[in-house]
Amino acid sequence: MRDSQLLTIKQRFGIIGNAPALTHAIQVAMQVAPTDMTVLITGESGSGKESFSKIIHSLSARKHGPFIAVNCGAIPEGTIDSELFGHEKGAFTGAHDSRKGYFETTNKGTIFLDEIGEMPMGTQARLLRVLENGEYIKVGSSKVHKTDVRVIAATNVNLLDAVEKGTFREDLYYRLSTVPIKVPPLRDRGLDIELLFRKFSSDFAEKYHVESIQLTTDAEDLLLSYPFPGNIRQLKNIAEQVSALEMDRTIDRVTLSKYLPDQRANRLPALYQGKEGKEEFSERDLLYKILFDMKRDMSEMKKLIFDAVQHGNISPEILKEHSSLFSDVPEKPAPESSPAPAKQPLYLEAGQPQHEESHAFDISPVEDVNHEEEVESLSLEDHEKELIIKALKKHKNRRKRAAKDLGISERTLYRKIKQYEIG
Repeated sequence: MRDSQLLTIKQRFGIIGNAPALTHAIQVAMQVAPTDMTVLITGESGSGKESFSKIIHSLSARKHGPFIAVNCGAIPEGTIDSELFGHEKGAFTGAHDSRKGYFETTNKGTIFLDEIGEMPMGTQARLLRVLENGEYIKVGSSKVHKTDVRVIAATNVNLLDAVEKGTFREDLYYRLSTVPIKVPPLRDRGLDIELLFRKFSSDFAEKYHVESIQLTTDAEDLLLSYPFPGNIRQLKNIAEQVSALEMDRTIDRVTLSKYLPDQRANRLPALYQGKEGKEEFSERDLLYKILFDMKRDMSEMKKLIFDAVQHGNISPEILKEHSSLFSDVPEKPAPESSPAPAKQPLYLEAGQPQHEESHAFDISPVEDVNHEEEVESLSLEDHEKELIIKALKKHKNRRKRAAKDLGISERTLYRKIKQYEIG
């Protein structure tokens, strides 16, 4: 392919830059254009994917047919089938008339499906049928329609990852990616960043009849080193801001830095590194990691409490094994005597009597306790019977008032009196 053809295409579609990856993407688009093959364009948001769909359409045999660009992520899930394939009158609430879909109106032409990764699973099945057989069915109809449309799709996400997660059909992925075209991000295009900045600044100056801004050498170096997560859209936005707000038309590094957001301030801490350190750690993944860590710590704590219940204390081996849970605890705490725990008041709940005993655990070494006192303190039934007798005496056997004083229902009090054989 001659350089003159490549230059003509760039001028015709306003593509600026000489990066090898960009040139290769244009060449692939020019080669595949005369065919009817399905093309999948991948690249980050704002990198200029739609320009490649227009190149393919304009150089194809369908160039005199209709061309339409559809953003799949901008159409609600409930209406995307109607938008793409049309609907019959009365197909759903508000369908007062029948409607033609994009696949009908672009017959003999090209349809560009941007953000194809956002398409719902049900619509993906309908699209696959169009790609395989050129057939579709309108919403609310059973009649099969035919269409002759070339499909060009684009996405800014990894569709293979979406296939693994079950959000994108595998058969549709391989049907779409007959010819893949990868559009490079702006940060990988080297000196193209400077060329684009000059172009945007010049366009602004011409439109508003002002002098175009100029960058100093250190400002150019800063511009070329910036990652531009928003790609070409972000670069154009910055060029227009500087052109509109700065009175001095020569921009140095300090001035330019005010318009370049600090990327480090917008990123989460690098708590996790994926494969080769290139995978992003999303906020959802961060939350999951925190929850899993909490679950692990809780499991370890349960083990420690169980050990305390069984042996009355925690052995040094256990403390060493779970040292992460006791990072703030001194290794050798000074021994000190602890007062005996106060007896807890009895609370009678309405309903069934309490049969389970609640335990309070002290993880420090404890001395032996008199067995008789321990049995007495844990005899809930004796305490309960004694409280019921006192309440009845206080209210002169008026069971309704006694039950209210005890904080239980009158029915429960009757059952307790019968259970403890209180005369």
